[in-house]
Amino acid sequence: MRTHLFVLGTAMAALVAATCSSVTGGTRQRGVASSGAADSPTTALIVFGNDTILAEVADTPAERSEGLMNRSEVPDGTGMLFVFQFAASRSFWMKDTYVALDIAYIDVDFRIVSIHQMEPESEDLHSSAAPAMFALEVRQGWFAEHGIEVGDRGEVTFDPPGREILQVFEPRMRQLYTAAASASNRALTSPSSL
Repeated sequence: MRTHLFVLGTAMAALVAATCSSVTGGTRQRGVASSGAADSPTTALIVFGNDTILAEVADTPAERSEGLMNRSEVPDGTGMLFVFQFAASRSFWMKDTYVALDIAYIDVDFRIVSIHQMEPESEDLHSSAAPAMFALEVRQGWFAEHGIEVGDRGEVTFDPPGREILQVFEPRMRQLYTAAASASNRALTSPSSL
C-alpha cells in the first residue's frame, strides 16, 4: 500500500510539475504602501482528516466583502477561505449570495470554533462563538456530510503545488493526491529513510 501511494504521489508530482511550468501566476501581486509589492496566496487546501476543500483565498477587505456573492453554484469540495489579520469575533450574512452555504469559523490554530448553515440572500447575521482568524464557506451540508464538527482541526496549505490541476479533478482525485503527498512526506521524513 505504501509503495502504491509513493508511486501515485511521484506520478502526481511529475504531472503537477510539468503542468505548473506551463501555467503562469500562482500568487497575485498587490501593492503594499510601505514596501512595494507583496505576494498573496490565491488558493488553499484545507484538510480535515480524509476530507479536503480546495478554497479560493479572500484576504483583502474587497475580496472578503465580495466573498461568494453572485455565484450560481459552489461545486462540492470547493469553497472560500476568508483570512483576517487577527483573531476577533466575526459575523457574516448572505446578501446577494444565491447559494446555500455552511460557514466554519476557525481560530489561529485552525480549530473550528463554530459552524452555521446560511440560507441564500438572508441578511441574518451568523456570528462566531469565539474569536476567529479564518472563516471557511462551503456548500451547505458539506461539514455534516463529512462528520466535521466544532473542535476539529484542519491543516491548511496556501497556494498548493498543482492547484490548477486540482481544480479540474473530481473530489476523490483530490483526496488521493492529498493522501499520496502526505504519505510521500511521511516517508521522506521518517527516521528509517534517513
